[in-house]
Amino acid sequence: MTSNWPDSAEFWRGKRVVVTGGAGFLGSGVVENLQERRDADVFVPRSKNYDLRDLQAVRRMLEIAKPHIVIHLAARVGGIGANRAHPAEFFYDNMMMGVQLLHESYLAGVSKFVAIGTVCAYPKYTPVPFREEDLWNGYPEETNAPYGLAKKMLLVQSQSYRQQYGFNSIFLLPVNLYGPGDNFDPDSSHVIPALIKKCVEAKRDGADHIEVWGDGTPTREFLYVEDAAEGIILAAERYNQSEPVNLGSAFEISIRDLVSLIVEITGYKGRIVWDTSKPNGQPRRKLDITRAEREFGFSARTSFDDGLKRTVQWYQERLV
Repeated sequence: MTSNWPDSAEFWRGKRVVVTGGAGFLGSGVVENLQERRDADVFVPRSKNYDLRDLQAVRRMLEIAKPHIVIHLAARVGGIGANRAHPAEFFYDNMMMGVQLLHESYLAGVSKFVAIGTVCAYPKYTPVPFREEDLWNGYPEETNAPYGLAKKMLLVQSQSYRQQYGFNSIFLLPVNLYGPGDNFDPDSSHVIPALIKKCVEAKRDGADHIEVWGDGTPTREFLYVEDAAEGIILAAERYNQSEPVNLGSAFEISIRDLVSLIVEITGYKGRIVWDTSKPNGQPRRKLDITRAEREFGFSARTSFDDGLKRTVQWYQERLV
């Protein structure tokens, strides 16, 4: 298998690459990797100049950038609270960005389209570890179903356009990401930055307790952002099929254990109060990652302890 993989530097040389969401958490890591390690010509459309929900803006962006490859990372994302508060917007914004961009990329003669889905697309009670073949065997967990299904439609579109037009598009399913540069806004952040923020600020303020949603029993798998960026780039280089591929770390941890670990790293000494009136979200999340390793040689390199310590340190340095 590896003998058929292209040389990385040679693959990207002279390629024009559009990275939507390239100024965001994951996108900035992908852009930095492409520019520093692969020497690609990268164009990052900013939302203030190119609203990807607007068809004319999508067409204008593609006409200006003239990309060989489009990596579509732009998304409206958030944790359970944000998903519950804005389900219609999460559905509409993600659906419109993805569907129009893929279609117009096909019309513009783009050579390859890399679509980024989400672990939220999996059914609520998917057998663990989540295998790509189980993606359609049920409805997603309710709190993030609109977002998950909107992103999942990119898979349907990708496969349809390959079947009818021979368009080379791929679809990747990353688990929850974390790392330096994550979103720490309490109204929209995911669980790791939300917990880090609570613990660090409670320690600073001398608070005697913090509140955490749910009962701590759900499990999650997390992928360090630099590893996710590497996986996406390897898939862009090496994978040319429309079957979905999981991107994960193969490490599963309960929310209760996650809280304990963050408390330990941050040095917070107060109590943990579990608000069981708030939803747990999906009961378990852990991906089967064998397809990614087999098809394009990806496996995560960053241990969870190391990645979490780097993330805590990054936030502490910016809180001063």
